[in-house]
Amino acid sequence: MADKTPTGPVELGAEMDYAEHEKTYSLFLNISKYLCIICAALLIAMACGFFAGFGLISSTLLFVIIVGLGSYLLR
Repeated sequence: MADKTPTGPVELGAEMDYAEHEKTYSLFLNISKYLCIICAALLIAMACGFFAGFGLISSTLLFVIIVGLGSYLLR
């Protein structure tokens, strides 16, 4: 049987732009961080609104406070 293992270099084509890669990855991590804060705040506000009887306005205010505090702490 013929050996089909490549013998040339692994990377063919243009050089990698590592600075752009790092910038994109940093942006992805920041977006993920803030989306996690928003999801956690939404779950907490919904639980307080539904089970503790906070109501719509109090739950919305709690959501805004949690998102603001979380964003401040994780800058």
